[in-house]
Amino acid sequence: MCLINILGIDCLRWKLSLAEVIFLAIALGIDCCVVSFSQGLIFTSSKVQNSLKLAFVMGVFQGGMPVIGYIFANLVSKYVEAYSQWLVFAIFMILGLKFIIEALVKKEEQNICCLGWACLISMGIATSIDALVSGVSLSFSDTKLLVPTLIIGFASFVMSLIGFWSGNLFKKFSSKFLEILGGLILCGLAIKAII
Repeated sequence: MCLINILGIDCLRWKLSLAEVIFLAIALGIDCCVVSFSQGLIFTSSKVQNSLKLAFVMGVFQGGMPVIGYIFANLVSKYVEAYSQWLVFAIFMILGLKFIIEALVKKEEQNICCLGWACLISMGIATSIDALVSGVSLSFSDTKLLVPTLIIGFASFVMSLIGFWSGNLFKKFSSKFLEILGGLILCGLAIKAII
Protein backbone atom coordinates (compact mmCIF):
# COMPACT_ATOMS: atom_id res chain seq x y z
CA MET A 1 0.00 0.00 0.00
CA CYS A 2 1.54 3.32 -0.97
CA LEU A 3 1.81 6.31 1.35
CA ILE A 4 -0.25 8.52 -0.99
CA ASN A 5 -3.11 6.02 -0.79
CA ILE A 6 -2.96 6.12 3.02
CA LEU A 7 -3.39 9.89 2.80
CA GLY A 8 -6.56 9.40 0.75
CA ILE A 9 -5.14 10.07 -2.70
CA ASP A 10 -5.26 7.38 -5.32
CA CYS A 11 -1.88 5.82 -6.07
CA LEU A 12 -2.72 5.37 -9.72
CA ARG A 13 -0.80 7.97 -11.69
CA TRP A 14 -1.82 9.05 -15.16
CA LYS A 15 -0.45 11.48 -17.69
CA LEU A 16 -2.62 14.19 -19.20
CA SER A 17 -2.95 14.03 -22.98
CA LEU A 18 -2.20 17.05 -25.15
CA ALA A 19 -5.95 17.55 -25.71
CA GLU A 20 -6.56 17.54 -21.94
CA VAL A 21 -3.79 20.09 -21.44
CA ILE A 22 -5.31 22.33 -24.12
CA PHE A 23 -8.76 22.09 -22.50
CA LEU A 24 -7.17 22.90 -19.13
CA ALA A 25 -5.40 25.92 -20.67
CA ILE A 26 -8.66 27.19 -22.18
CA ALA A 27 -10.52 26.72 -18.89
CA LEU A 28 -7.80 28.60 -17.01
CA GLY A 29 -7.74 31.36 -19.64
CA ILE A 30 -11.45 32.15 -19.37
CA ASP A 31 -10.97 34.32 -16.29
CA CYS A 32 -8.13 36.14 -18.08
CA CYS A 33 -10.44 36.77 -21.01
CA VAL A 34 -13.22 38.16 -18.81
CA VAL A 35 -10.89 40.37 -16.75
CA SER A 36 -9.27 41.67 -19.94
CA PHE A 37 -12.73 42.29 -21.41
CA SER A 38 -13.52 44.51 -18.41
CA GLN A 39 -10.27 46.43 -19.00
CA GLY A 40 -10.99 46.76 -22.72
CA LEU A 41 -14.34 48.33 -21.86
CA ILE A 42 -12.83 51.18 -19.92
CA PHE A 43 -9.45 51.80 -21.54
CA THR A 44 -9.24 54.71 -23.95
CA SER A 45 -5.53 55.39 -24.51
CA SER A 46 -2.46 53.39 -25.56
CA LYS A 47 -4.70 50.43 -26.29
CA VAL A 48 -2.18 48.31 -28.19
CA GLN A 49 0.55 48.81 -25.59
CA ASN A 50 -1.79 48.24 -22.66
CA SER A 51 -3.50 45.21 -24.18
CA LEU A 52 -0.10 43.59 -24.75
CA LYS A 53 1.06 44.52 -21.26
CA LEU A 54 -2.09 43.03 -19.70
CA ALA A 55 -1.91 39.89 -21.86
CA PHE A 56 1.78 39.44 -21.04
CA VAL A 57 1.18 39.62 -17.28
CA MET A 58 -1.81 37.26 -17.52
CA GLY A 59 0.22 34.78 -19.58
CA VAL A 60 3.21 34.93 -17.21
CA PHE A 61 1.09 34.41 -14.10
CA GLN A 62 -1.04 31.66 -15.65
CA GLY A 63 2.04 29.90 -16.98
CA GLY A 64 4.13 30.45 -13.85
CA MET A 65 1.67 29.48 -11.14
CA PRO A 66 1.41 25.83 -12.22
CA VAL A 67 5.21 25.61 -11.85
CA ILE A 68 4.92 26.76 -8.23
CA GLY A 69 2.02 24.37 -7.62
CA TYR A 70 3.90 21.54 -9.29
CA ILE A 71 7.09 22.05 -7.27
CA PHE A 72 5.40 22.59 -3.94
CA ALA A 73 2.44 20.27 -4.58
CA ASN A 74 1.84 18.95 -1.09
CA LEU A 75 2.72 22.14 0.78
CA VAL A 76 0.74 24.49 -1.48
CA SER A 77 -2.37 22.36 -1.74
CA LYS A 78 -2.67 22.23 2.04
CA TYR A 79 -2.61 25.98 2.54
CA VAL A 80 -3.95 27.49 -0.66
CA GLU A 81 -6.70 25.19 -1.83
CA ALA A 82 -8.90 25.74 1.23
CA TYR A 83 -8.76 29.54 0.91
CA SER A 84 -8.21 30.05 -2.81
CA GLN A 85 -11.79 31.06 -3.56
CA TRP A 86 -11.73 33.67 -0.76
CA LEU A 87 -8.45 35.13 -1.98
CA VAL A 88 -9.84 35.41 -5.52
CA PHE A 89 -13.10 36.84 -4.12
CA ALA A 90 -11.28 39.54 -2.14
CA ILE A 91 -9.00 40.65 -4.98
CA PHE A 92 -11.74 40.80 -7.63
CA MET A 93 -14.28 42.41 -5.30
CA ILE A 94 -11.82 45.13 -4.24
CA LEU A 95 -10.85 45.85 -7.86
CA GLY A 96 -14.50 45.77 -9.01
CA LEU A 97 -15.68 48.12 -6.27
CA LYS A 98 -12.74 50.41 -7.01
CA PHE A 99 -13.85 50.68 -10.66
CA ILE A 100 -17.46 51.37 -9.66
CA ILE A 101 -16.55 53.98 -7.04
CA GLU A 102 -14.18 55.73 -9.44
CA ALA A 103 -16.95 55.80 -12.05
CA LEU A 104 -19.42 57.37 -9.63
CA VAL A 105 -17.00 59.93 -8.18
CA LYS A 106 -16.68 62.97 -10.37
CA LYS A 107 -13.21 63.30 -11.88
CA GLU A 108 -11.66 65.69 -14.34
CA GLU A 109 -9.45 63.30 -16.25
CA GLN A 110 -11.03 61.23 -19.01
CA ASN A 111 -8.56 58.38 -19.25
CA ILE A 112 -8.64 55.67 -16.64
CA CYS A 113 -5.42 53.87 -16.00
CA CYS A 114 -5.86 50.71 -14.03
CA LEU A 115 -2.99 49.01 -15.78
CA GLY A 116 -0.27 50.09 -13.37
CA TRP A 117 1.95 47.32 -12.09
CA ALA A 118 0.15 46.98 -8.73
CA CYS A 119 -3.20 46.54 -10.49
CA LEU A 120 -1.73 44.17 -13.09
CA ILE A 121 -0.09 41.99 -10.46
CA SER A 122 -3.31 41.88 -8.41
CA MET A 123 -5.27 40.76 -11.45
CA GLY A 124 -2.53 38.29 -12.38
CA ILE A 125 -2.63 36.71 -8.93
CA ALA A 126 -6.44 36.63 -8.78
CA THR A 127 -6.80 34.96 -12.16
CA SER A 128 -4.02 32.44 -11.57
CA ILE A 129 -5.01 30.86 -8.24
CA ASP A 130 -6.73 28.08 -10.18
CA ALA A 131 -3.56 27.66 -12.24
CA LEU A 132 -1.59 27.23 -9.02
CA VAL A 133 -3.88 24.42 -7.96
CA SER A 134 -3.76 22.93 -11.47
CA GLY A 135 0.02 22.64 -11.02
CA VAL A 136 -0.67 20.40 -8.04
CA SER A 137 -2.90 18.28 -10.30
CA LEU A 138 -0.18 18.10 -12.94
CA SER A 139 2.24 16.89 -10.29
CA PHE A 140 -0.14 14.20 -9.01
CA SER A 141 -0.89 13.09 -12.57
CA ASP A 142 2.82 12.61 -13.29
CA THR A 143 2.59 14.95 -16.29
CA LYS A 144 5.76 16.67 -17.47
CA LEU A 145 5.68 20.39 -16.71
CA LEU A 146 7.24 22.28 -19.63
CA VAL A 147 4.64 21.77 -22.40
CA PRO A 148 1.54 22.36 -20.20
CA THR A 149 3.11 25.51 -18.75
CA LEU A 150 3.85 26.93 -22.20
CA ILE A 151 0.39 26.03 -23.51
CA ILE A 152 -1.37 27.52 -20.46
CA GLY A 153 0.68 30.74 -20.64
CA PHE A 154 0.17 31.12 -24.39
CA ALA A 155 -3.57 30.40 -24.20
CA SER A 156 -3.99 32.97 -21.42
CA PHE A 157 -2.01 35.55 -23.42
CA VAL A 158 -4.17 35.04 -26.52
CA MET A 159 -7.44 34.93 -24.57
CA SER A 160 -6.50 38.14 -22.74
CA LEU A 161 -5.92 39.90 -26.05
CA ILE A 162 -9.26 38.61 -27.37
CA GLY A 163 -11.02 39.75 -24.21
CA PHE A 164 -9.43 43.20 -24.23
CA TRP A 165 -10.24 43.93 -27.86
CA SER A 166 -13.76 42.48 -27.55
CA GLY A 167 -14.38 44.87 -24.67
CA ASN A 168 -12.92 47.69 -26.71
CA LEU A 169 -15.61 47.20 -29.38
CA PHE A 170 -18.18 48.55 -26.91
CA LYS A 171 -16.60 52.02 -26.74
CA LYS A 172 -19.73 53.74 -28.07
CA PHE A 173 -21.29 53.56 -24.62
CA SER A 174 -20.56 56.30 -22.09
CA SER A 175 -17.32 55.84 -20.16
CA LYS A 176 -19.15 56.00 -16.82
CA PHE A 177 -21.40 53.13 -17.88
CA LEU A 178 -18.41 51.12 -19.11
CA GLU A 179 -16.45 51.65 -15.89
CA ILE A 180 -19.43 50.46 -13.83
CA LEU A 181 -19.91 47.48 -16.17
CA GLY A 182 -16.22 46.60 -15.92
CA GLY A 183 -16.46 46.81 -12.12
CA LEU A 184 -19.60 44.66 -12.09
CA ILE A 185 -17.85 42.03 -14.22
CA LEU A 186 -15.01 41.85 -11.69
CA CYS A 187 -17.50 41.67 -8.81
CA GLY A 188 -19.29 38.88 -10.71
CA LEU A 189 -16.02 36.98 -10.96
CA ALA A 190 -15.55 37.50 -7.22
CA ILE A 191 -18.97 36.00 -6.48
CA LYS A 192 -18.33 33.16 -8.95
CA ALA A 193 -15.17 32.30 -7.02
CA ILE A 194 -17.08 31.51 -3.82
CA ILE A 195 -20.13 29.81 -5.37
